[in-house]
This record gives sequence, structure tokens and C-alpha cells, in this order.
Amino acid sequence: MICIKNGTLHTAVTRETFVADILIDNGKIVTIGKNISFENAEVIDATGLHVYPGFIDAHCHTGLDGYGIGYEGQDYNELNDPVTPQVQAIDGLNPFDPCMNMAAKAGVTCFATGPGSSNSIGGTFAAIKPVGTRIDNMIVKFPIAMKCAFGENPKRCYQNQGISSRMTTASKIREALHTAKLYKAKKEAAGDDISKLPSYDQKSEALIPVLNRQIPLKAHAHQANDIFTAIRIAKEFGVGLTLEHVTEGHMIANELAKEKFPLAVGPTFGHATKFELQNKTWETPGILAKAGCHVSIITDAPVIPLHHLPLCAGFAIKAGMDEFDALRAVTINPAEHIGIADRVGSLEEGKDADIVIVDGNPFDVTGVIRHVLIDGKKVE
Repeated sequence: MICIKNGTLHTAVTRETFVADILIDNGKIVTIGKNISFENAEVIDATGLHVYPGFIDAHCHTGLDGYGIGYEGQDYNELNDPVTPQVQAIDGLNPFDPCMNMAAKAGVTCFATGPGSSNSIGGTFAAIKPVGTRIDNMIVKFPIAMKCAFGENPKRCYQNQGISSRMTTASKIREALHTAKLYKAKKEAAGDDISKLPSYDQKSEALIPVLNRQIPLKAHAHQANDIFTAIRIAKEFGVGLTLEHVTEGHMIANELAKEKFPLAVGPTFGHATKFELQNKTWETPGILAKAGCHVSIITDAPVIPLHHLPLCAGFAIKAGMDEFDALRAVTINPAEHIGIADRVGSLEEGKDADIVIVDGNPFDVTGVIRHVLIDGKKVE
């Protein structure tokens, strides 16, 4: 049992901050209040310090791209087939990737990780915490989404294997969803009669949770036209959708506000390495939030190191984003975006004790993290 005493709490639920104690037991936040005391509880004196929910990244590839390894560590893009819904992030994740501990020490206590954007359909994402030696024990939720991709990447990766335009990328996604829809209908019509079941189709099986709206499509889309293509296809098949990267989102903010799909914005650090990134700006998350969109800020690690997620929020604030909106964009919003807000994303009783204690502002380079707790245990 741990009691955090006299910290200034930033709950990510309300704008108001307040000084209070947090009692933690069995990995959960048990009580938030004044003058809490419990016999034999370990006390963390947070007087003068700021207490935040653990930071969350809604989109990265950490654990699938080995740190300092190169090709041997690249396990997030399967380049033999442009349609691979059957592949699973958990089968490639390396819990001993140094990026895990680097992220945890920086206050990133949970993240969504999965396949890259080489494929029209890339496979399933997982939400994990960066502590442990076995991925099965690190999972918060799996699967959380089915990756799909629009724009330059599928064109570039498969230009000699049947994809040379955005139109073909979209058609590949439609074809896979339509095939899965027919497969699902045949399975349902067969009922308990095994003789009437269709031949097993691994790809279609993997897409049934998408068609059943159990998990959304997680659509990589930078350009405005690609964003709208993703929305068009999701509506055609009646499936859930989250929009990832949204680089030109500031150019279509009012339209995105009408659509109400969750948006994961980034990565914004660095050079515009391809045409579809030419309009990227740190102003995007703030503009989208002001328009009424549901916004998360992401690193897309390894593009931006995962441990720099708090600094990404800081750059968004510098570019005009409201600080409370930025806090929510790296806490409760990504938790909602990936479907785990019942457990993480805010300082509330009953939630996982994923907590960051900071001397100063975590979104400023001068802020110093004093303690990080994941499931109520100190990160070393």
C-alpha cells in the first residue's frame, strides 16, 4: 500500500488542480482526498510536486522496432503481402526493448503498438504497459484495432506488386472487407452444421471483429483526401474508425468536427521526409481541439522516441494549444481512443495506479520526474 501525500493533482477530468492525497492498494487508486492515513502504508511526500495520470500514446510501434538494431529489429511491417489482417502485434513484441524502460521512466505508462503502414491492411494493435518480461502479462487490451493505411506508404512499398495509386490501395481494403463480409454471412448461415461452413480463411476471420464493430479500423492517413477516403470506406461497411496522423487535419477541422471520429495527431517533430507531410505543423492538435474534435497527440515511435511524448504536448502548447487540452491529449483522450479509459487515463478512484509525480511542468524541458508508478509499483 502506498499513500501519495500533499501533491497538486492534475486529474485530466477537470481543469481545476487541487492539493490532495492518493491511497493506492493492489495496483489501484483506492481513495483521493485530504489527510488520508493508513497504517503501514509507504508514504511518498509530494509536497510542492505535481501529480498526473500516466501518459498514454495512442499510436506507436515500440517493441516492434528494436532500439539500435536495424533490419533485424524491424518487426512491424510485413512486406510480402499488401493485405495482412491476420498478423498480430503481440507475436512480434519484444518486452526487453530498451525503449520500454526509457518510456516508463519518462512517465509514459501505457501505449498502443502495432503494425506499420506499408500495407493496405496491416494487422491488429495491442495496448500494453512498458513493464514486464512477458508480453502476455503486459497487455491492457488486445486486440484494440485493425491497422489500415492510405497515401504514399502502400504505393511505395508495393509499387512493383500491384499497387501504384491511391485508388488501388482503397480497392484492396474494400475487397478484403467485402470478402470477409461474405465469409461471415456464410458462417452464420451454416450455424452448427459443420458441413456447410466455408473453408477456413485466416484473413476474413481476422476482419470479423471489425465488421462486428468490436474493434475499429485504425487508419493511417496524412493528407486530407486520404482522411476522407478512410471515412468513406468506414461508412460504406458500417465499421468503427479512428484516424491516425491527420497531418492536414487543421485544413479540414470543421469537417472532422462534424464526423466525430477520434483523431491521433503526429508525429510532428523532424523534417517533412515525404510529400504528404509538407503541411505538418504543431498548430494542428490545438486547431482540431478548438474545433471540438477528440484529439490525441502521438509520437509514432520510433519516428519520435516514445519517451518524448510529454515534450510533444509541450510543443503543441507552445503553438497555441490550451494546456488542459494538451494534458487530455496525452492521458484520457488516448485512453478513450484505444478503448481502455475504464482503467487508465485519469486520476480517479478505481482506476489503475499509473501515476507520474513531477517537480515542475512535465511539458517543459525543465520539468523533472521524481516518481513514476505503474500498477502501483515504482518504476526503476
